[in-house]
Amino acid sequence: MDVFYEDNHIIVAMKPAGVLSQADSSGAPDMLTLLKDYIKAKYNKPGNVYLGLVHRLDRPVSGVMIFARTSKAASRLSDQIRTHKVDKEYLAVVTGTPDQPRGSIVSYIAKNSTTNTVTVYDREVSGAKYSELEYEVYCSREGMSLVNVRLKTGRPHQIRAQFAHIGHPLYGDSKYGRADKGTDLALFCRMMAVDHPVKGTRMTFTANPPSCYPWILFNGQ
Repeated sequence: MDVFYEDNHIIVAMKPAGVLSQADSSGAPDMLTLLKDYIKAKYNKPGNVYLGLVHRLDRPVSGVMIFARTSKAASRLSDQIRTHKVDKEYLAVVTGTPDQPRGSIVSYIAKNSTTNTVTVYDREVSGAKYSELEYEVYCSREGMSLVNVRLKTGRPHQIRAQFAHIGHPLYGDSKYGRADKGTDLALFCRMMAVDHPVKGTRMTFTANPPSCYPWILFNGQ
């Protein structure tokens, strides 16, 4: 496990692409179980290990994740997420180049739980939720652009679906664009900032995207 930070209250780690945030019926590796095993082995803890999942990243998404090591920390971190006190930044590689170098995307998103996909609408529709993100294009190369994204709302598949809706699907996105065999989704949670659930101090955790294509096109950006 690539662990950035840990104390008695929280643990911050890197989620690789393809790893679940939490176990499901597939039996595939998941962060919650992997980190429980890590804590159990490192601290020689007997019995069950408590670890609270307070947010998720989609299976194909990699990047920074924060977990709670106590129920009190879990409750306080969940409150911060609910009240929008947690800052998150993502890096995405999108196909093409958005018309504006920076801006926002506002739309309405409805989820289909049966297909685990979402539909994006330009206007308010029954069952669809208001969705907004802000973005900035860092640079463009080889028909793709590196984009920094800040979510204003947290809807399922929001970044992937909204960029696809404006004609710039993410590289490697088999749900909302086109994925070549063996390619990973180019979406990475690069930063999370939270108030420590006990000390109250603001803590910011950052990471760099994988050193593989297409990320290597934009090294140093």
